[in-house]
Amino acid sequence: MKLGLDVMGGDFAPKATIDGALLALQEISANDRIVLIGKKELIESELAARNVDAASFDIVDAPEEILMGEKPTKALQHKPNSSIAIGFHLLKEKKIDVFASTGNTGAMMVGAMYSVGPIAGISRPCVLGEVPKEKGGLNILLDIGTNSDCKPEILYQFGILGNIYAKAILQIENPKVGLLNIGEEDEKGNLLCQTTFPLMKASQDFHFVGNVESRDLFGDTADVLVCDGFVGNIILKQVEGMYTILRKRGVNDDFLNRLNYENLGGSPILGVNGGVVIGHGISNDKAIKNMLLLSKKVADSNLVERIKTALLPYTKTI
Repeated sequence: MKLGLDVMGGDFAPKATIDGALLALQEISANDRIVLIGKKELIESELAARNVDAASFDIVDAPEEILMGEKPTKALQHKPNSSIAIGFHLLKEKKIDVFASTGNTGAMMVGAMYSVGPIAGISRPCVLGEVPKEKGGLNILLDIGTNSDCKPEILYQFGILGNIYAKAILQIENPKVGLLNIGEEDEKGNLLCQTTFPLMKASQDFHFVGNVESRDLFGDTADVLVCDGFVGNIILKQVEGMYTILRKRGVNDDFLNRLNYENLGGSPILGVNGGVVIGHGISNDKAIKNMLLLSKKVADSNLVERIKTALLPYTKTI
């Protein structure tokens, strides 16, 4: 398995990305290779400073860099030799099995959409987030920011994607899929939720458990919580904000510690023809390590092919 890593991405690159890759190297098998994509001389210099043999990794030279503030489409067009552009080229050519980056999120989304492209039948690829359950395990929230405005059939697809991910990555045999809403009653919500509810209720593609309120985010009511990207992003950032405040106030609790983004590492982009994982721009070495380990899970689970197979029966109907 070849795990591609954008060495130049993130606020603390390349030191954090190199250190994270070294941590991940200790936990993956001998049959796996981490492919470091970035400025070759800089990568080799960083490895030498740590007394690490460069042969421990595959290194692909990418002399250009897309910065955090650059416009995604223009940057990819004008910097074909950037680490993100080359990473997606390698993924498209199947020279790597998955591509991970903590760099420019917009460029990662544009690359995913226009390089490897969406899976047939997928209208809007999305990004999912994972939050810990109070009693153990993880819940899935999607979308968390990619699609701010959605139609009912798009939310329905998110249910399908979340269901497949929960089975493949979280090993949940029959995931419970809920529609995030302001009440549990069937008729609750805005027009989007009201029109999405009957679609999901009639579904034979996943086990729908009805409307779920945000107070159940950390509970067992549902394993997959579906919402548009506007709502999902607000919820995720609120969780991050509360975690930061409580830690500053000296709270030290096992559940609270599980909210730390470092433990999750990154978020997969679901619905594209390749394994793509994006991480937080402020990621440290631990977060980079966990992003790579998540990338390995995505590749090992054959997630992309499982999504393609699941979409075949109804590609023409959604």
